[in-house]
Amino acid sequence: MKPLMLQGHERAITQIKYNREGDLLFSAAKDSKPNVWWSLNGERLGTFNGHGGVVWCLDVDWQSIHLITGGGDSSCRLWDLETGKNIATIKSNSSVRTCNFSFSANQAAYTTDKAMGHLCEVFVIDTRTVDDSLSTQDPILKWEITDSKVTSMLWGCGDETIITGHEAGDLIQWDLRTGKKIHSVKEHTHQINDMQLSRDGTMFITASKDQTAKLFDTNSLELLKEYKTERPVNSAALSPILDHVVLGGGQDAMEVTTTSTRQGKFDARFFHLVFEEEFGRVKGHFGPINSLAFHPDGKSYASGGEDGYVRVQSFDQSYFDYTFDYNRD
Repeated sequence: MKPLMLQGHERAITQIKYNREGDLLFSAAKDSKPNVWWSLNGERLGTFNGHGGVVWCLDVDWQSIHLITGGGDSSCRLWDLETGKNIATIKSNSSVRTCNFSFSANQAAYTTDKAMGHLCEVFVIDTRTVDDSLSTQDPILKWEITDSKVTSMLWGCGDETIITGHEAGDLIQWDLRTGKKIHSVKEHTHQINDMQLSRDGTMFITASKDQTAKLFDTNSLELLKEYKTERPVNSAALSPILDHVVLGGGQDAMEVTTTSTRQGKFDARFFHLVFEEEFGRVKGHFGPINSLAFHPDGKSYASGGEDGYVRVQSFDQSYFDYTFDYNRD
């Protein structure tokens, strides 16, 4: 199948996400305008205009009513999805690096960078009523991160915990009732670039600069599986229907000329979830892949690259027919 090439950004893609139904695909980039697309045919529906610089992160609530974005202009913004209107702008002291709605979408969390004399902070806000009062409302909860800054974040099960991935490779689980640390693990040696939940929320996968992606149990943070590559992993996603994992990454543009000319630096790579073995690659991007997402039906996936393109790739029948050879006793 020929992929759909979505060209709507002038600079590198930072994050892409599907809504729950999978009919909409959202993309954020180092330009200031997040986009929304029809995932079926790649038609651009519109842009969300208001940020004053790079947009690092975005998330859509489960009813596809509101969008939350965070950017380098030190603001977290909430948008009306239907009209593209900026409903609320929450100012922060530094760049907003991550943002996520909780599963119920009654709350949202976002984190800020350690910069300009300010510590990295985690904020939790009430999003049951989204209007301009959010711009001035105090967060329900906030706490400072004194160690390495948060680079990725997820909501845990039942909206009771938040899991943060850090620059130094730590994973920390926080209790939302108290804002206190429940426990932490350090299975990565470098920055965690991305974290994505499995379909049922019981597991999540991390992508790290230490050239690995790892599968963890959401409740206990127990390490379950590890997927190794030869270059930094920027993003990893879990198939909702098969035991498959897709990884994407590659060296930074500045480092590419100093590495070997081996091909395949920017491929999307498919691994078996259980056996940790690579079984396929998809070429296409002209630079590192920065973000990956499986379509909720598992029949296609999207990738966003440093080249500014979003590619939507549908799977051929051979992908679904493929089976691993292993002995059943």
